[in-house]
Amino acid sequence: MASAIWAAGVCVTATLFHLASIAIAATRCTGRPGRAPWAADAPPVTIVRPLCGIDNFAEETLASTFRLDYPDYEVIFCLARADDPVAPLARRLIAAHPRVPARLLIGADASSANPKLNNVVKGWDAARHAWIILADSNVLLPPDYIQRMRAAWRSDTGLVCSVPVAARPGNFWAELECAFLNTFEARWEYAADTLGLGFAQGKNMLFRRDIVERGGGIRVLGAELAEDAAATKLVRRAGLRVRLIDNPFAQPLGDRAAGEVWRRQLRWSRLRRMTFPLYFLPELLLGIVPPLAAGSYAAAMAGLGAGLFAALFCPLWVGAEWLLARHAGWHASWRLALAFLLRDLLLPALWLGAWADRFAWRGTEMQGGVAARAPADRVAV
Repeated sequence: MASAIWAAGVCVTATLFHLASIAIAATRCTGRPGRAPWAADAPPVTIVRPLCGIDNFAEETLASTFRLDYPDYEVIFCLARADDPVAPLARRLIAAHPRVPARLLIGADASSANPKLNNVVKGWDAARHAWIILADSNVLLPPDYIQRMRAAWRSDTGLVCSVPVAARPGNFWAELECAFLNTFEARWEYAADTLGLGFAQGKNMLFRRDIVERGGGIRVLGAELAEDAAATKLVRRAGLRVRLIDNPFAQPLGDRAAGEVWRRQLRWSRLRRMTFPLYFLPELLLGIVPPLAAGSYAAAMAGLGAGLFAALFCPLWVGAEWLLARHAGWHASWRLALAFLLRDLLLPALWLGAWADRFAWRGTEMQGGVAARAPADRVAV
């Protein structure tokens, strides 16, 4: 009987954490943000966007860089190779928007094992302004993008981020990516940020150059395999905080392949395990599997029936998450509920798979947190 009581306690505790994290995310993401105005003394800003290949919606996301309602900003596109297929698109957009100062820089620094960091270093070095945003190419920037990033800056801030929110899924596997990115990863990041333990997320990062330079410079972010993890540690060493903006920016998806979603989530799990191992360990307990198993066991021991418990518990768990998506204005469909369940079934496998060291990242084969094989795109052009 004692084991049943313990199992019931595990189920109740996990469910309370689940609902609490949903409530926190719901307060941070209303889905109805008004357009933020820019101040009369708004400082100039540099936006650095690393490019690599043609993503779904590439023209739309890159063109959004030139449609920002901000008085003074420049755009720097960064490419590792001149023959990358996205290069003509970048040049065409620059030519089509002559009123926005913009450049395309080509070449890789090759100073770290991180191919993305190697690509953006030249953009950071070339930036004319003290405020610098690193924005991934597949993020759709709203007109008030810069204002909303800067609005989250406080006196104790060293870095402002926006988590990615997946939008416009073209098939079920893209909905599975929504289930991972939106109501799971973003939700727990908001919970950590609300508790004062914010983590950088590399999709959108606003820096002040002097803070990074005091911490050793942009190349110090190569000390970790993931530049956002290194940025988090740099900021914390300076006694400052990473902050997340409310109502994050969208990343339109289109179609996804099952293997593509799995490999991306597995890579991110491995990066979290390598860079923040103590925070990674409890991830094994997240998702519906542990509380469902514990609650079913307790119900069976109490003579209530495991099947009846599961039939009542699953709609509660999934329904609360689905309501968060609706409240926040994120993608929500009946298939998303199935994606939640599939995601949670995959979480233990991802956790176990994260302990393998070898994986591929943007054409770079990584092992043990370093490059096992240098990629072809590290030669400056």
